[in-house]
Amino acid sequence: MKFRVLSIIAIASLALFACKGGSKSGEAVPQPAPEVKTEPALAFCPDSLGEEPVFDIVTTKGTIKIKLYKETPLHRDNFVKLASKRFYDNILFHRVIKHFMIQVGDPFTKDASKDPKLYGTGGPGYTVPAEILPQFNHKKGALAAARKADKANPNRESSGSQFYIVHDAGTCAQLDGQYTIFGETLEGFEVIDAIAGVEVQQPKNLPLEPIKVISILPAQ
Repeated sequence: MKFRVLSIIAIASLALFACKGGSKSGEAVPQPAPEVKTEPALAFCPDSLGEEPVFDIVTTKGTIKIKLYKETPLHRDNFVKLASKRFYDNILFHRVIKHFMIQVGDPFTKDASKDPKLYGTGGPGYTVPAEILPQFNHKKGALAAARKADKANPNRESSGSQFYIVHDAGTCAQLDGQYTIFGETLEGFEVIDAIAGVEVQQPKNLPLEPIKVISILPAQ
């Protein structure tokens, strides 16, 4: 009888040891915590803005105050979403052509591992359907979405993040009716002039002096 009791105790001990993962110390083996992916905090609440939100594009050359159009809601909402996620922070103006336009919005430009030859090809991984409206033209300070050429993009869908600001209405007039214009400059035309006037390197018109977007936030 005594031998049977000892056998039961031994079996129970072995079972307990097995449930605890076979640790020599008798303690449970800690399991790694599951990886939890969290979104970064938004810079502002997109839902708090009006139909035609006004933003300050703060650059290393100064601040450009812009207004987005309610008539182009897909582009407006996409811009607001990206700005709220700080997508544009530290991004470079990668294509600058004096008396034409200044272009920005390629995330490759803030990745030191990317070859500058790739600048102009990056984005958030999607395009935005065209919202080309006849009442909006390429006046100085107009905001328009960059896009691929018609041959590769017959529907004229816009880049998900790249946009340009018109420097000279005369030379950009040829683009009317071909690109989505979704906003305009209210203040900071002198900043547009300053950016457009920097020296660039060919063949991609990349500024020799890096010009960076510090932040894009709702104007106060």
